[in-house]
Amino acid sequence: MAIRTGKQYLNDLKSTDREIWLGSERVTSVVEHPQLQGGANAIADYYDLHHREAGSMVIQDPENGEAMAASHLQPRSREDLQFRHQALRQAAELSMGVMGRTPDYMNATFAGFAQDKYRWQGPEGRNEAGYENLCNFQRRLRREDLALTHTLIQPTINKATDGNFADNPIVPLHKVGETSDSIIVSGARILATLAPYADVNTVYPGMPLPPDAPDEYALSFSHSMDAPGLIFLCRDSAASQASAFDAPFSSRYDEQDGYCIFNNVEIPRSDVWINGNREIYNHVMMMSPWWPNIMQQTSIRALVKLEFAYGMTLMMCEAVNDTSERAMELLGEIQHYVEMVRNALVAGEANPQVWEDGNVTCDPRAIHPLRALIPQWFIRVNDIIKELGSSKLLASASRAQLDSSELKPILDKYLPGAEDISCEDRSAVFRLAWDFVGSSLGGRNELYERNYLGATRMNHMMSQRLHSGNNQLRGKALVEKFLAAASARGVQQ
Repeated sequence: MAIRTGKQYLNDLKSTDREIWLGSERVTSVVEHPQLQGGANAIADYYDLHHREAGSMVIQDPENGEAMAASHLQPRSREDLQFRHQALRQAAELSMGVMGRTPDYMNATFAGFAQDKYRWQGPEGRNEAGYENLCNFQRRLRREDLALTHTLIQPTINKATDGNFADNPIVPLHKVGETSDSIIVSGARILATLAPYADVNTVYPGMPLPPDAPDEYALSFSHSMDAPGLIFLCRDSAASQASAFDAPFSSRYDEQDGYCIFNNVEIPRSDVWINGNREIYNHVMMMSPWWPNIMQQTSIRALVKLEFAYGMTLMMCEAVNDTSERAMELLGEIQHYVEMVRNALVAGEANPQVWEDGNVTCDPRAIHPLRALIPQWFIRVNDIIKELGSSKLLASASRAQLDSSELKPILDKYLPGAEDISCEDRSAVFRLAWDFVGSSLGGRNELYERNYLGATRMNHMMSQRLHSGNNQLRGKALVEKFLAAASARGVQQ
């Protein structure tokens, strides 16, 4: 099929009969629903971008020579990583990093999964059939140019007992039956970002199972969005039906999040990648190339978003001629976050790691700290924008007011920017900033940034486990060197 156009994507989205609820309403048409239409059009634009920028975003399928998105590339060299970087950057720039789950995220994820035979097939080929199914799915994904969502985590019901499946057997996703050619699953998973706009949902491990969890909970598979018994409950929409001037982000870039419920859903065995194999389930994501592979995409998106936030904050200051020391300090702080992410990407791509099956990722030591630091930086950047924006974020003219022949002369007189900046240009930048940090979408996106890379505490602990070896050796060697020198000086005295 090669690369879909935006029109083809929307037509395919119209043809599905999925059970998606938004508020009290079962959505009959994602493409036409007023609170979902903008997001659908944004993903359609993502597909069209590949046609506009084919030279840097499209490559040939290595098996059949057809065109496929460069985000499906399975890097085998530094040059592959650097080529993929450009494609991922262009995708991020569509929404300036506000949409975290455009299809390139899952494309890169499954390219990495299919390349990691060592873990997905397991010792002595114990999951050979599951790995073959996974590779077949990745082949379908790139050839049909699908949009995916995914659900990784068991829902929180009672934190005192959730870790003990004997006390909480119903809610976590698990197998409840089998047929000759399928498994039947029930339970719930969170959180399916992009759910209304996806062609397929995927389930794979977010973290190891608790020790008492039966094998029936060790599952990984894909399924169509219209599978009988499958329900998605969307959060309250953050989309706005205002103009692109009044709501530049929330009129288009609410990617939605869905609570996923499986009510006796039948999954064909050909779509199952892990079926009760706890060893594979508990280790396929741990100590694996998955996260340094996908961290290239997430770090590039973060870099674009931080660069955009810096430029927007700079224009806010220019709009009111704020050259105070405090403004310069805060602008410099954002700029430092930009450069730290850029430097990590440069180092990670320049010194790639080669894994067991020859797949190549960014250097984990260079890029892993971003998993803990990026969420903190985004929260801090939002605080800076609110501090510098202050009441000005809430005092800007709307599109309708600017178009009013009665109000326009008054606005030009009483709400201009500094240094000949027009009222319209001033209002545009402060409305942009408000939608970025203060609107419903801005609030959702801050929560997303806090959590999508995992808990900061856990990422710090993981870094200590995975990457402290060389640092420990180097650090201890320096201490011992200094102590030896001090001791020698004492002897000489």
